[in-house]
Amino acid sequence: MFQQQYLYWFAGVILLIVALMSLRDKANPRRFATALFWGLYGLVFLVGDWTYTLMSSLTDSQSGTRILNISVGVIVVVMALIAGLGGVRLGSYHQRAPEQRKQSAVRLGNRLFLPALAIPVVTVIGVLLFNNIPGLPQIMFGEGNHSTLVTLFSMAVGCLVGWLVALRLTHEKPAQSVQEARRLLDAIGWAFILPQILATLGLLFTTAGVGVAISYLTEHYLAVDNRFIAVLIYAVGMALLTMVMGNAFAAFPIVTAGIGIPILVLMHGGNPAVMAAIGMFSGYCGTLMTPMAANYNIVPAALLELPDRNAVIKVQVPTGLALLTVNVFLLYFLMF
Repeated sequence: MFQQQYLYWFAGVILLIVALMSLRDKANPRRFATALFWGLYGLVFLVGDWTYTLMSSLTDSQSGTRILNISVGVIVVVMALIAGLGGVRLGSYHQRAPEQRKQSAVRLGNRLFLPALAIPVVTVIGVLLFNNIPGLPQIMFGEGNHSTLVTLFSMAVGCLVGWLVALRLTHEKPAQSVQEARRLLDAIGWAFILPQILATLGLLFTTAGVGVAISYLTEHYLAVDNRFIAVLIYAVGMALLTMVMGNAFAAFPIVTAGIGIPILVLMHGGNPAVMAAIGMFSGYCGTLMTPMAANYNIVPAALLELPDRNAVIKVQVPTGLALLTVNVFLLYFLMF
């Protein structure tokens, strides 16, 4: 039976190969630090249920879990130090000369988009097949609800098909595709791991009771008995916390639990559906204005090799502020 951890293991193996290539790349001035960064990240993906089972056989279950959790935490801290000290640098990737790449682009034309288009097409086909052929998910994944795994598996197959199409079009060797993967990872750098770190941060904030603290501070130190001020605090709070956490989905339960439900819904009698919809939109306004939303703001700048890594954010700030202002008034007039 196919399991989700197989995808994690595959990602871990790819990262370890990238680390080995980085280690052998003498053109990279920080090849040892770069290799260590991607190697540690690969090890994180290889950690799974089998490691917990192994540690449980060597010691008691609780101690084994604690040791593994601490070990992963140490790895993350080391990776943060490497990234913070500028340890991830670009190297040599055995690319064609610029003139050769231009000639290849002219020769292939719009066919260059086929590998990228193959991924969503194959993903959709896979999901439809699993949802419409009775018993196929059980045959492939076993008993249970596998909706997430169906999507991930279909996307993985789509990536494989896209890779094969790219190799066929460009007549390149598979090793060069790994070199290109390494180039993209080195170009993105620390921002590549930010989504996972931010997801963990959201969980920590929720567990630590940040929402309760926000509710206490809001009720005791702000004039939330005024409806407009309460709406303003909620919308701006969603945007600001999203800017800190880099993800509106992580900020939403915290701000909604601290301000939205107790103040806007219970105190002022607001419509929770409107609050949730426009509240999330307010969070997205914060996404436009923060480097913490690496996937949207930092990664594109890195891939396009822009001289200013914050160029995307600078362009989006006026739009984010304008949308946030509109959201405040939409909440005020539509929620009550």
